[in-house]
Amino acid sequence: MKISSVAKMRDLDWTAGEKFGLTDELLMENAGLAAYGVIRNEIGIEERRFVVFCGVGNNGGDGFVIARKIHSNGGQVHVYIVGNRKRFTGPAAMNLSIIERLSLAVEELRDAVSAQEAVSGCDAIIDAIFGTGLTRDVAGLHREVIDLINATEKPVFSIDIPSGVNGDTGMVMGAAVQADYTITFGLPKVGNMFFPGYGLCGRLYVTHISFPPSHYNDDSIRVEINAPPEIPLRAVEGHKGDFGDVLFIAGAAAYLGAPYFSAFSFLKAGGGYARLAAPRSIVPHLAVRGSEIVFVPQEETSSGSIAFRNKAALLELSDRVDMVVMGPGLSLDEETQELAWGLAREIEKPLLIDGDGITALCADLQIIEERKAPTILTPHLGELSRITGIDVENIRANRIEILQKAASDLRAIMVMKGAHSLIGFPDGRVFVNLSGNAGMATAGSGDVLTGTIAAMFGLGLPIEDAVKKGVFIHGFAGDLAADYDGEDGITAQDIMGHLPLALKMDREGLDDSLRARYAGMVVV
Repeated sequence: MKISSVAKMRDLDWTAGEKFGLTDELLMENAGLAAYGVIRNEIGIEERRFVVFCGVGNNGGDGFVIARKIHSNGGQVHVYIVGNRKRFTGPAAMNLSIIERLSLAVEELRDAVSAQEAVSGCDAIIDAIFGTGLTRDVAGLHREVIDLINATEKPVFSIDIPSGVNGDTGMVMGAAVQADYTITFGLPKVGNMFFPGYGLCGRLYVTHISFPPSHYNDDSIRVEINAPPEIPLRAVEGHKGDFGDVLFIAGAAAYLGAPYFSAFSFLKAGGGYARLAAPRSIVPHLAVRGSEIVFVPQEETSSGSIAFRNKAALLELSDRVDMVVMGPGLSLDEETQELAWGLAREIEKPLLIDGDGITALCADLQIIEERKAPTILTPHLGELSRITGIDVENIRANRIEILQKAASDLRAIMVMKGAHSLIGFPDGRVFVNLSGNAGMATAGSGDVLTGTIAAMFGLGLPIEDAVKKGVFIHGFAGDLAADYDGEDGITAQDIMGHLPLALKMDREGLDDSLRARYAGMVVV
């Protein structure tokens, strides 16, 4: 499913009216009706008591529609207007006028304490205070009301987005509602899908409010949920070379885990032939752990990293494989980084660059721009900061735009690792991956990712789909590990160990609960 920015959703709303005759009044009615339906299905309506907090914008107008529907179907409703009711205009003002004629309580709230009794006695709270357009920190009465909502143990339904969450970043603007359910309209917004906003939404529902599919699937919307295609079936008579022959250039004297995890994860994720070019002195240690790997011992620098004099042989070997992975545990040795520049410039096969390889290439990003074969970069936030020259906090606030520009400028596929990793393509498309968990923030996890992506390519997926599938399967394996042992204490070994099961379950088709989990929302 596509994901919208706040500005794009305003444009979609306006175009829906101009092109399809879906007026603002009708869109508000559809939004309120869908939210009412979720509330009815989750906890019921008749003889239940509801408190609805309405801000003075269209989000509050949605709340009025919900209050009307609850009242019409046998529920008891107390509506609190958080702000000056004279500020309502358009459909929101119209819906306020309607509910004021009905026999339900509508009150302009002066202080949060005034709502305490109603909140204590209700069965559920509806948060319709702010929508997705919030641009300043929450303060005063609004913050008091949010604190009151969060202090209760009642079920909370947020309308469009939990009040206090920025619709474009997912960041908390001073304070935000912790919802149990969120019903968002048209399309999920970026703030619904990025942490911490995603974690505050509770169970997320989306309604298209009568938009036709051509409207909410428009090609101009460049961001969507990562839903990669199926992995090709393994050929019954295939041999190891049919499932990918990948060269890993990785490792140094002080870095034994990274080369092992990247190369061995390729095999555990279904890849056929893993060649690991690593410093000669560490090969015996690696072979004890991964004897199925084919080792290509390399001459070393004085610090125990791969020496520049290996370049010609590595280039020759790269011509014989399907893909090259460079960087895991490569070290920051100056000679080795010079080797990385030369290899990136001259390797003519798809090249995945991670870890120390990214650090090396940051000194001359033009090398990446000028590559003819596909290039994949897998930076975490700090590495993306080095690539772009933009500080981490600014990246957090503008991650989609910054990733889009970086991928376009470098003409590379980029995986921005983190909670809900982002996959960016040079043409501006960005995919938000929903598999994975906080326990995966552990040493070596990124190395497992590189091997998994390479394996998806080896199994026959086109390079773009291989990246999308690799990111998903990596996160899925991490989720399986967390489901088995809990998030605390997950290691790269645990993630790698669950790769075969992740592939098996993915090939067999995920059950309904997993499909819903990785869709990130329920469509109503």
